[in-house]
Amino acid sequence: MDVKYPIGKFIFEGKMTSDVIHSWISELEDFPILLNEAVKDLTEEQLDTPYREGGWTVRQVVHHLADSHMNAYIRFKLTLTEESPVIKPYDEAQWAEFVDNELPIGISLSLLQSLHIRLVKLLNSLTPEELKKTFIHLDSGIISIEKNIGLYVWHGKHHLAHITNLCIQQGWSSKGLTLNEVVKEKQYEERITTSDHMEKRG
Repeated sequence: MDVKYPIGKFIFEGKMTSDVIHSWISELEDFPILLNEAVKDLTEEQLDTPYREGGWTVRQVVHHLADSHMNAYIRFKLTLTEESPVIKPYDEAQWAEFVDNELPIGISLSLLQSLHIRLVKLLNSLTPEELKKTFIHLDSGIISIEKNIGLYVWHGKHHLAHITNLCIQQGWSSKGLTLNEVVKEKQYEERITTSDHMEKRG
């Protein structure tokens, strides 16, 4: 297995249907839950362990996810409000070295949870025409909103695999939830919420 790219690089050669896009948006909605489950039982020492030799620590990975997905959110909005905007890349390696990456991961986990609520709300509102709108990335070329949705689904899974694979290799207790387990947990929470609501009405 390629430790740096445990799920491979992002490639999508299928047909970009509404079902595919809505499936991706659903995965973006679930991602903060998956990430939280993967790291919630890790010690400070474990959080400061690199996922590979020469790679970022788990703590840096979590903070990077917040940095990256904030950038993605802004790129979506720029693309919706401008005509093929040119997006400037950022030096993610240097960003990962700033002192704020030493903060507790709960700060970035909370940020990601709130950010993805807004992101999912925005993406679910887009028309087929809006999903086709594009921006120009100075490194990657022309990218549509719909492709960028898939790219950030991949990005989340890519870094989540860094964390979960490290946990498995080290024999740590946290191995995260599967997507099916997340769906079951959400359904359970919805049933509890509905039950509480009915009791209050009764």
